Amino acid sequence: MAPAPSEAPADAQPFSAAGGGAVPIPSHLARFWRRFVAVAGPVDDTRFYEAFSFGDSPAMADELAALVLRGTKRATAGSLWSFEAHGKRLPVPGDLSIVTGGSGAPLCIIETRAVDIVPFDEVDAGFAAAEGEGDGSLPYWRDAHRQYFARECARDGREFSGRMPVVCERFDVVYQPAAPVR
Repeated sequence: MAPAPSEAPADAQPFSAAGGGAVPIPSHLARFWRRFVAVAGPVDDTRFYEAFSFGDSPAMADELAALVLRGTKRATAGSLWSFEAHGKRLPVPGDLSIVTGGSGAPLCIIETRAVDIVPFDEVDAGFAAAEGEGDGSLPYWRDAHRQYFARECARDGREFSGRMPVVCERFDVVYQPAAPVR
């Protein structure tokens, strides 16, 4: 499932982002990022894309993040229409994002490896398997994502269609601390 739209909390601080802008990031996520940099070595802060949780509920965020942490989930899909409706740029290979759980706690950092835009009905079995959800099959993926995208489209004033363009992002986990960062 796609990332939930992020909102800047009250303790947000400016943080450099791709494109030279500033992305508000809570101080506890900035500490998480600094720990990643300490382990990874110098990282250009402009590679930071976003902090997000998967899905559209805290329970779904926790469930999908657990799949990422286990190595099962290595892809995510979002509606291009949603990106456009919210004025959000698309991820590009090399972007780094902080994945949070349903409570907003940082869990890992992922690096975008590939991004393709395809109609919903043309998403293939290989991508469905990389998403790692349910039984990993294309029929499961289509059913679960049809429901998810229908909710998302309704929120954005659109109607789901099998021709809807889907942003198919593949990623790798590049940082996962052994213990939670507080």
